[in-house]
Amino acid sequence: MASKKAFGVLWILLSAWICAGKISGRGRSCGFPAIYNFGDSNSDTGGKSAAMWEIVPPNGETFFGKPSGRFCNGRIVLDIIAERLGLPYLSPYLDSIGTNFRHGANFATGGSSILPGGYSPFDLDIQIGQFMQFKSRTSALYKRLSHNRTLLPLQNILPRPRDFSKALYTFDIGQNDLNYGFQYTNETQVLASIPGLITKFSQAVSQLYNEGARFFWVHNTGPLGCLPYNVIYDQSKLNDLDRHGCVANQNKAAQEFNRQLKDKVFRLKAQLPNSAFTYVDVYSAKYKLISDASNYGFEDPHKFCCGGYYGFQVNCGAKAVVNGTVYENLCTDPSRYISWDGIHYSQAANLFISKLILNGSLSTPPNSLAEACQNPQKL
Repeated sequence: MASKKAFGVLWILLSAWICAGKISGRGRSCGFPAIYNFGDSNSDTGGKSAAMWEIVPPNGETFFGKPSGRFCNGRIVLDIIAERLGLPYLSPYLDSIGTNFRHGANFATGGSSILPGGYSPFDLDIQIGQFMQFKSRTSALYKRLSHNRTLLPLQNILPRPRDFSKALYTFDIGQNDLNYGFQYTNETQVLASIPGLITKFSQAVSQLYNEGARFFWVHNTGPLGCLPYNVIYDQSKLNDLDRHGCVANQNKAAQEFNRQLKDKVFRLKAQLPNSAFTYVDVYSAKYKLISDASNYGFEDPHKFCCGGYYGFQVNCGAKAVVNGTVYENLCTDPSRYISWDGIHYSQAANLFISKLILNGSLSTPPNSLAEACQNPQKL
C-alpha cells in the first residue's frame, strides 16, 4: 500500500515536471526551418557583391578559399547562426545565380542603414519590401509547381509557405546610421536622430509580424568607436579616447542607440501577441574581446589584417603605388586579428563573439539561439 502511495506521489511530481517543461519550453530546441535576415555588411553574405561589385580576394580565403560575398576572411556571425541551427548558409536575395531559398534568404547588404540616404540604396524599408515581394511570389510559385509533376522538383529550392511563420527573423542594422551621422554631422545631431531610427525599426518589425513573422532575434550595434577605421580618422581622438583606445563619443552614441532599441524590443513584445523576441547584446561581446584582446590571443585590437589607411587609403584586396612605394597590407596570420579590414571583424573574432552570444548569457530574455521561439511573457 505504501509503495502504491509513493508511486502516486512520484507520478504527480513527474506530471507536474513534464507540464512545467511544456509550459516554459526551456531547453527545448525550436527547430527553425529557415532564417530571414535584415542588416548591413556585418551580416551580408553576398548581397552587395551581387548587386554592385564583386568583393575581391583575399576576402573569403580562410574558410571558403575564395571570395564569398562577405566582408571577411571567412565566416561571419550569421553563418555561425546557420551552422548552429543545422541550416545551410543563407543565399543573398539579390543573387540570381545558383540560389537556394528553401531555408531562408538574406536581405542584408553592405552599407545599409535603417533610414534611407546613407551609404547604400538598400535601406531597411527596401529590405522589408524585398521580403514581402519574395514571400508573395515564392508562395504563388510554390502553389503552381504543386500541380505540375514535371516541375515539382523545383519546389526544393523554394521556401515552403508554411515555414514563413516558423522561421527565425534576425536583425543586425543601425551601425551605418550612426557612422554616417558622425561623418557628416556631430554628436548632438547623432543622438537626436536615434528616436527616429528606433521608430523606423519598430515599423519594419511590425510589417514582418503582419506578414506572419513571430520569432525575432535582434542584435544591438557594436562599439562603433573601437573600429580601427574610426580610431584612425576621428578628428577628436586625441581628447576623446577611452582607456582601451576607442573613440568615447561614438561608443556613447552606440550605447544610447542600444538602450532605446532594447526598450523598443520589449514594447513590441508586449504589443504583438504570440511574438517571441530575443535582444542580443553584441556590444558587450565585442567590447569584451577588444578590451582584453591579448589575453584571448589577439594582436592590438586597433590593428587590422587587410588593406591600409595610413598615408594612402587602400581597400582590402587592392594596392596603390605612389612614387614607387607600394601601399598594401595583408597580415600573415588573420586568426590573430580582431579586425579584418579596419571596419569588419575577422572570422576568428566572429567565432569568439558567437560563443558569447549564442548561449543566451548576453541575451534578454536569456534564451539561447535554440530557444529563441520561447516567450517568457506567457509563463
